[in-house]
Amino acid sequence: MLTDTIKRAAEYIIRADALLIMAGAGMGVDSGLPDFRGKHGFWQAYPPYASRNLSFVDLANPSWFQSEPALAWGFYGHRLNLYRETRPHQGFFILKDWATSRPGGYFVFTSNVDGQFQKAGFLEESIEEVHGSIHYLQCTRDCGIGIFATPDQIINIDETTMTAHTPLPSCPACGALARPNILMFNDWEYDNRRRNEQTKRFEAWLDRLEHSSLVIIESGAGRAVPTVRMVSEQLVRQRQAVLIRINVREPEVPANQISFNQSALDILTLINNEINL
Repeated sequence: MLTDTIKRAAEYIIRADALLIMAGAGMGVDSGLPDFRGKHGFWQAYPPYASRNLSFVDLANPSWFQSEPALAWGFYGHRLNLYRETRPHQGFFILKDWATSRPGGYFVFTSNVDGQFQKAGFLEESIEEVHGSIHYLQCTRDCGIGIFATPDQIINIDETTMTAHTPLPSCPACGALARPNILMFNDWEYDNRRRNEQTKRFEAWLDRLEHSSLVIIESGAGRAVPTVRMVSEQLVRQRQAVLIRINVREPEVPANQISFNQSALDILTLINNEINL
């Protein structure tokens, strides 16, 4: 049964005019990145937060940059260091090979803030990071500088408390504390200008496709943060796109679409082997 579904997915990809690559946190698991599913999994990875009863949702809140900036940058700085050290798994490169050979090109739509698609060689202008990127910052004082690249400095973290040592990232214009240009929970200060430009490019790409055959390959996007899944299924309805969903825990798909409940790397490798027969 799996073999038949792999063959079906491979046939759709071979015939596709364009590929839309959709990704959530599960896409990075094969690279060694955590997906923080559930507060107990999060606390297992970061015991100091368990001692304060702070979940991922609690910490992904801009208020900490005002009340406890060392805690805020302990949380985001540790992730920044981790993402910089992580190499994208081979599945990213398989996707890039497929995508760059399509006559209508490709686009990436991801809720991940880790920059792994750029690191794998996907073009910056063909990516929408719907929740922003940890590799860009904004001023907490909103001094007018706008969005700027994260400096190369390593954020030094005390892993017994998961707090960051000074100096913390600061605004190069006014010297105020900087924060990641990431959409957090209860976040009214998020500067969405970079993401808005990405959205315009994504919508323009979709418009150019017109009646081209579109295949969506969605990996690791769950229901807890449903943005990616919602866009995938919307395009299935509106564009008659074919959806190939890879999700270990939540593989369910609309009628006549394709799903796999294995890891992204495993399934992408099997499909690639079938394509290259």
